[in-house]
Amino acid sequence: MSDFSTLFISFLLIHTLCDFYLQPKHWIEEKKEKKHRSPKLYLHSILHGVALLIPALALKIDWMNIAIIILIVTITHFAIDLWKVSTTKGDAFSRFAIDQILHVIVLITTVFYITDSIAITELLQHDQLPEAIMTTFAYLLILKPTSVAISCILSKYPISGGEKESVNGLVAGGELIGYLERILILTFTLVGSYAAIGFVLAAKSIFRFGELNKSNDRSMAEYVLIGSLVSVVITTLIGVFVTIGLNLDIS
Repeated sequence: MSDFSTLFISFLLIHTLCDFYLQPKHWIEEKKEKKHRSPKLYLHSILHGVALLIPALALKIDWMNIAIIILIVTITHFAIDLWKVSTTKGDAFSRFAIDQILHVIVLITTVFYITDSIAITELLQHDQLPEAIMTTFAYLLILKPTSVAISCILSKYPISGGEKESVNGLVAGGELIGYLERILILTFTLVGSYAAIGFVLAAKSIFRFGELNKSNDRSMAEYVLIGSLVSVVITTLIGVFVTIGLNLDIS
């Protein structure tokens, strides 16, 4: 029997191919328009299940388990995609993220079911589990908690009048930029690629502060500069502490 990681990565590869490369745009539009009456929704779901035959046979999974895998993946993929095209709650990205997370959970569950070489207790006792938990915690920490911390710091430097309205629009749009920036900085810190961090900061400075300079508004520029530097400092410190905790070389 194949091990968990090999089987899961193989299934995830098939999912990626079927969901993003083998699904034409007009299929997606038809699913949104016709929902459960769309033939493409059924065809897409069946494709996901049948395509798993490739890794299942290559890894010598027995036919009983193959039949179970195809049935589970086909039915759950249909249900999840139907929910996605039918719901109007949340924005498009939230629905997309939930959709993909649910699909991955199904794949993980099926792999756990058919593999007998790994158990949950073995995962909990894995040597790299503490490192994985610490790294995951670091990424969670640099997102929403760091944004809240930056907002609290910036609240000490209020901007009044029309200037504040301009900054609000900039900060709202900059929240996603901040998330992406902190993810990149933390990742580069953990792998020791400090030159890449400098490139990220330089690129952001060119595009972000170049626009601010056009307004000739010094207070706005200082407001955004404070937020950016606080974001960088917090993320870098978290990255350094995690690196030390993981006993990695930070020299």
